[in-house]
Amino acid sequence: MDFDINESLKLYLNDPKSIPTPEASAEIADHEHDADGLSADVLSDLLEPIRDSIHENPDALTRGATFDTLQCLLKISPSIPGPFVGKVLDIITSGLSNEADIANQDVENDEQDTLTHHKQLLEMYGFLLQWSISAVEAKAAEKPAAPARKAPKGTKKTAVKDGVWDSTNQIQTAMDVMCRVMKLKLNRIFSTTSDRDTFINLFTRSIYLIMESEARMKAISIRMFCFKVLCIAIKHNGHALGAQTSIIQNLTYFEHLSEPMAELLHILSEQYDHPQLSSEVLRELSAKEFSPTDAKGPKAVSAFITKLSELEPRLVGKELGQLAKFLDSEAYTLRCAIIEVCGNLLSDLSKLEEKDESTDVQINAFFDVLEQRFLDTNPYCRCRAIQVFMKVCSLEQKYPKRRQNAVELAVQSLQDKSSNVRRNAIKLLGKLISTHPFSVMHGGELSMTEWEARLQAVEAQINALRPPPDEDAVARTAEGEEAVDSGLLDEATQMDEESKEMTEEERIKAIQQAETDAAKAEVLAKLKLTRKYYIEALRFIEVIHEASDIACQLLSAKNKSEVIEAMDFFVVIDAYKIETARKGIRRMLRLIWTKGNSDEGKGVQTHLIDCYKGLFFDAPGSFNANDSANFIARNMISLTFGASPAELTSLEQLLATMMTAGHISQVVISKLWQVYGVNKDISKAQRRGAIIVLGMIAAADPSVVVKEIDTMLRIGLGNVGRKDLVLARYTCVALRRMIPPTKKAQDKSNKTGVTRMPNDHAVLRMLASILLLPSTSQDWYGMAEQAIGAIYVLSEHPDVLCSEVLRQKTRKVFSQTQHRQSLSRSPSPQPEADADVDAMDVDQPEEDTIRPPLEAQQTEAEDSSPKQTAAMDLSQLLFTVGHIAVKQIVHLELCELDFKRRKQEQEKDKPVADPSPEKTQPTPARRKKAGQTAEPAKEDEKDEMDLIGGTNEDDFTEALTNIRERELLYSRQSLLALYGPLVTEICANNTSYPSRHLQSQATLCLAKLMCVSSEYCERNLPLLITILERSPDPITRSNAVIALGDMAVCFNHLIDENTDFLYRRLNDADESVKRTCLMTLTFLILAGQVKVKGQLGEMAKCLEDPSSKTSNLARMFFTELATKDNAVYNQFVDMFSILTQPGSIEGGVLEEEAVKRILKFLCGFIEKDKHAKNLVEKLGARLNRCENERQWNDTAFALGLLNAGGKNEDITKKLQEGYRVVEAAA
Repeated sequence: MDFDINESLKLYLNDPKSIPTPEASAEIADHEHDADGLSADVLSDLLEPIRDSIHENPDALTRGATFDTLQCLLKISPSIPGPFVGKVLDIITSGLSNEADIANQDVENDEQDTLTHHKQLLEMYGFLLQWSISAVEAKAAEKPAAPARKAPKGTKKTAVKDGVWDSTNQIQTAMDVMCRVMKLKLNRIFSTTSDRDTFINLFTRSIYLIMESEARMKAISIRMFCFKVLCIAIKHNGHALGAQTSIIQNLTYFEHLSEPMAELLHILSEQYDHPQLSSEVLRELSAKEFSPTDAKGPKAVSAFITKLSELEPRLVGKELGQLAKFLDSEAYTLRCAIIEVCGNLLSDLSKLEEKDESTDVQINAFFDVLEQRFLDTNPYCRCRAIQVFMKVCSLEQKYPKRRQNAVELAVQSLQDKSSNVRRNAIKLLGKLISTHPFSVMHGGELSMTEWEARLQAVEAQINALRPPPDEDAVARTAEGEEAVDSGLLDEATQMDEESKEMTEEERIKAIQQAETDAAKAEVLAKLKLTRKYYIEALRFIEVIHEASDIACQLLSAKNKSEVIEAMDFFVVIDAYKIETARKGIRRMLRLIWTKGNSDEGKGVQTHLIDCYKGLFFDAPGSFNANDSANFIARNMISLTFGASPAELTSLEQLLATMMTAGHISQVVISKLWQVYGVNKDISKAQRRGAIIVLGMIAAADPSVVVKEIDTMLRIGLGNVGRKDLVLARYTCVALRRMIPPTKKAQDKSNKTGVTRMPNDHAVLRMLASILLLPSTSQDWYGMAEQAIGAIYVLSEHPDVLCSEVLRQKTRKVFSQTQHRQSLSRSPSPQPEADADVDAMDVDQPEEDTIRPPLEAQQTEAEDSSPKQTAAMDLSQLLFTVGHIAVKQIVHLELCELDFKRRKQEQEKDKPVADPSPEKTQPTPARRKKAGQTAEPAKEDEKDEMDLIGGTNEDDFTEALTNIRERELLYSRQSLLALYGPLVTEICANNTSYPSRHLQSQATLCLAKLMCVSSEYCERNLPLLITILERSPDPITRSNAVIALGDMAVCFNHLIDENTDFLYRRLNDADESVKRTCLMTLTFLILAGQVKVKGQLGEMAKCLEDPSSKTSNLARMFFTELATKDNAVYNQFVDMFSILTQPGSIEGGVLEEEAVKRILKFLCGFIEKDKHAKNLVEKLGARLNRCENERQWNDTAFALGLLNAGGKNEDITKKLQEGYRVVEAAA
């Protein structure tokens, strides 16, 4: 039959169904437009004879019936099952393979007569192969709607897998045959280049079609066969130009082909020695213009260039001059690609064994590009530059000068506005440190102290080797002017004389001197190089110190991945002994409180624990079990050295979490007890640290301290503790942990400690005894606070024991003053001997909000005088009274909670039948007992449950309220009632009681007693406010501020009218009082405890406070306030009035620029257009009422922020008129 490839291709490419098939089998021709009627048997019967005939002789394809039948089957391929399409492909592939073998033999045998026949036959097979591969790919792209039909006979077993037809092996076989055909001497079969190209394109077109499938390209075998076919076509059959065009098109339309195209060019260059195509493609891409709206094109080209630079860096390097224009492209992906290319080329050049001057020039140019891109306008480009630098850090060659530039740029990037950039900058810093070039001489540690000592030592050596000043060629005259050396002058100006010959001795001496000078010069040169090395190391360390300060701030970042990278950074610099690491590691502790509701929050906590495990809990592998335990115990104790209260709180949570997770072994705990209980004189800090850590661990497992009660009584509450009250304080904390808090005690999974103890127990007797210990140390107050807290946790009847402590302490204080001059003009009241307080049950008390002052207020000389000693004793008594009063309140509240809990439990366990009347009806005596006693009796559990069952919750609550309001401070039976008048007397007569320390403790006691009863609070509130206003002691004022905050919660109706006194402290001269007031108001306002009445302007002024702590706290307050219901909007006008009120700067008025910064910050919270519009109208009305230019400027600035875009034309017009008025007035 006659076959015209060009005509057939034209019809195929236009519409395959338009190809005529006149000689096709009648069975299939009848179903050409209704292929669904063809059964599997009919298809098998059609294909079997065709397969057999072609298998016997490839020439069978030239029969019209065979060729047209196959074409007709391919025309209806979308409608027939995939396995049958695969069988058509198998037949064509098999026939082409046989034809290739026959054609090869004829070509080798120079059979010229058969070449024309082979040409036609190859074109027919190639045409059908292209068509069949297209049909197979179309079938493969279809989603299988149902299991495939049974495969026809003769189909390979691997064609059907799990009910789904798989054509992978058939496609590979077809491509293998293509390679065999293209290896023939086609230039002898095809007389013209045009004919050969047409034939080759039959194969390459199929390959490009296969490559369009992302699934196909993920299969390595398919991808490699595609590359092989294309490489043979390009190398041996002139397909280079066509391939270049196709590669560009593929990059434009198929993103998944970016890297495969780069791999193709690499294989072509590496295995087929044809790099020309890569260069041509790069040149064409460099000349390509991309639309600003085109995102896919630049992204695909970027990925291609990046991958090609990894595989063929030198080839890309030759074309980099033209590709460099992408650095100015608007598409950031192209800029990222060039940054990546520079990094890959740097890596390649650094590996060259022989480098010349041009290589160094190239390396410097690449570094310049990377450093410039640290300042790129797009954060992704900045990130890419940082990531490339991280790769460069891993190279064997260090490039120290460039590293210094990189570390300085990385520190700048830590303050980038993009979180992603900051995160990568931290990683780069860690990489720069871990690969630093200063480990050659002294190991890898980067301690600044050690390096400075080394620098000083080498400078001393250099100074010792330098010649003395009189040997210099340049001398100094008396006037300080430079003069020529006289020896040099004589030698240069004298007339030539016959030089005397040197003797042998002089010659030897001269040679020795020359050798000595040369050796000295060599040593000096080495020392100078060493000095330069040290200076560079110190520059590097200084920048790391600067970076660690910024990284500390990043530990508080909102982005959790950024926080994790910052933690890793501090772990790295700690490994290199950089001094600033410890600050960051301590700062990390607060991250234990990160909310763990999300995966990110849990990830931060988990990573923190992993970091601390690596830093402090993983002993070196060479240690045995005992040495490892010692190592861990020492590290745990060291964590407490110099820690602030906030850090200790966070450390407690961390250690408790680690104990719960099983990260702390019993061996380590035993070592800690050994340190604490040793009888030798050891460091106070070490013994304190041991009990602090043990107390923290006991928060998770009370048995840790329960087992060592005797040790704590012997050491902490014994002679050692009495000499070291801080140790006694933390021992009391550890004793409290023997009984877990209420919530933990109710948790069945929690390890419980001991039960409550009677008051004659050794622990409670020792606690009471140490409270009566005479001491002039300020540490007594912290110890007493924890001892009282421990009594209220451990005792069955804590109020009884504390009453006895108060009696004894009172007798001691006033017995000392009986024979001395009275401390006041009026005699102090004596406590009644039989006074007592009813006992009540207690659970874990809460911490009070008012802390005793920690700073000493008296000198040694003052303490030594008898009068001051008496004042100190009275101060300690008042502190004890105040703290017991607060603990008793908490005690009553916990009694109420415990009552309600047990009431609910009884209701759950209540039987269905009605209980007997005797148990349900509460007697008046029982009601009275529930109301008056301070602690329910526990002698008979059954009677107690009867009491609960018969008492109404409201009655119980009412009884406890009555005890708190009327009995604790006013009942004749209450011991505390005797101290109320005494405290008031001392606070009201500060001239009669001049001791500053006594006044501080008296005020603290007064504040605590005021939190007990609203009646006492109302009586003494004017006195406390007077102290707040007039006290010269900042600690006293701070305590008064906190007390007012507590009273605002307890007795809101009393404090609500006096909040102005609180706001005044925002202008206090002392920074600590100001910050305390701001924190207190923050809590009260955000918790809704006080109503805001226009005073927020004073808090807004704190945004410009000189102290960063205060300003940051104010920012946090307004950020949280903005989350409430339009709070900033509602208060904006009032705040604006306060901020812009007239007056002098000395009178508290802010500077104009400061007001603008505050207004800009506050306007950022006005997000709704409706709110902005309302504020514009309100402020706009003020323009005409402004009294001076400053007020007008402030108002105009606020309007400019709120009226963005000139939405309100009237206001815009007023502003323009106002400017003209101001200019005229000026």
